[in-house]
Amino acid sequence: MMAAYSKAEALQPLWTVKSICDAADAVSSGPDSAIFGLAIDSRDVREGDAFFAMPGTQMDGHDFVAMAFEKGAAIALVRRDWTPPETIDDARLIRCDCPKQALIAMGVARRAAVDAKIIGVTGSVGKTSLKDALFRCLGRERLAHTNVRSFNNDVGVPLTLARMPLETQYGIFEMGMNHAGELTELSAWVRPHVALITTIALAHYEHFENEEGIADAKAEIFTSLAPGGTAILPADNKHFARLKAAAEACGAAHILTFGMASSADVRPVTVSRHADCTALSATIGDETLMFKVGIPGAHWVMNAIACLAGVKAIGGDLGLAGLSLAEMRALPGRGAVTNVPVGGGSAQLMDDSYNANPASVTAALETFASVNVGARGRRIAVLGDMLELGEGAPALHAGLIEKVLAADVEILICVGPLMAHLADAAQPHISIFKVLDHAAALSALKSTVRSGDAVLVKGSNSMQLGRLVSALKDGA
Repeated sequence: MMAAYSKAEALQPLWTVKSICDAADAVSSGPDSAIFGLAIDSRDVREGDAFFAMPGTQMDGHDFVAMAFEKGAAIALVRRDWTPPETIDDARLIRCDCPKQALIAMGVARRAAVDAKIIGVTGSVGKTSLKDALFRCLGRERLAHTNVRSFNNDVGVPLTLARMPLETQYGIFEMGMNHAGELTELSAWVRPHVALITTIALAHYEHFENEEGIADAKAEIFTSLAPGGTAILPADNKHFARLKAAAEACGAAHILTFGMASSADVRPVTVSRHADCTALSATIGDETLMFKVGIPGAHWVMNAIACLAGVKAIGGDLGLAGLSLAEMRALPGRGAVTNVPVGGGSAQLMDDSYNANPASVTAALETFASVNVGARGRRIAVLGDMLELGEGAPALHAGLIEKVLAADVEILICVGPLMAHLADAAQPHISIFKVLDHAAALSALKSTVRSGDAVLVKGSNSMQLGRLVSALKDGA
């Protein structure tokens, strides 16, 4: 059975009812049947899964147990005191104190049972991209396992751990946070052999007094580094010394650095940027590797260098990693460029709608500047609010004006009350639309886009600009 989160077929069932009960201190009156997958959302349930009736502030997973069984779930983990509808056989239930705590216990148990090399990845920008790159590179040679999408919080990480096949040889875990203390908990569950920080920048800033606080919170990933473990740090970041001190205080046996700095252990030597890829050579310790990255953009140079550092630290094959990086393509919502129908022709759409902060918007605009437009084509940027930036949010939005102008954007559609500050800053320079939501942004875009244009869509996920992207692809 192919799992979306492991690059190999499971050689045996993922769990059994008995092993779940043992790990989660739970009970079942049913047979000890095999379980082939785990789901926390009834919409994701597949045949043979265990469904977790997760507690929630908006919805209670117990309300969806019947739906999960209709979709083929083998069993459901529920609270001990839950009374099921008459249509549900109690033998198909595993009863526990709390399904979420049961999931955490299963994740911890599976981490202890698996003899795999584990990499933990965090940072203000690029976590998911780097996680995906490491998964592709390491999965080319051995059984690798990683998070689905961005399942990187206190539910997603234990779910990913519990989904890890016993045969796994490489585990790559993305770990996110927006408050101090969160990564300490996640790291204790993952216990990485290698812990990598992509960078420190302004993200989730409203929960911290300053950027140093963000650096300290990210450095919590080192708190449960396995004995003899390696910390991988961005050599170019202004908080490098702070991160290094934190890693050493947590007992990191090795420090490996990546970046443009001549002192970095892993760094690019030559870089040749093209519209659809980047060719480069890099030094990795005393080795040199020439390779290509199949995704354009300056930020992907650094992603690739960080990826090679991770492969080196975990003992992977650097040659195979180079081949894998050449095969990478940008994902929907994370920079994928496609053609969409416009007025009898087409426009290029750069879909970076999944999330946004000042660093990632800057990187997107720099990449957008290299997208070729038609003879009469223009660059149109649809930018949505960047959230969780605290009191400095208005200035951070307005401060994007230099990057917008450097990208040769001719039409700017600002979506949301915070991006209105950028609209005000850009007003004298380029054509502006100031709108409140994705629907109004689509209307503004439809009124101005024409064949040969290039369109960038970027904003925080809750701005729902993905809906605008879907409408464009559907030819709305």
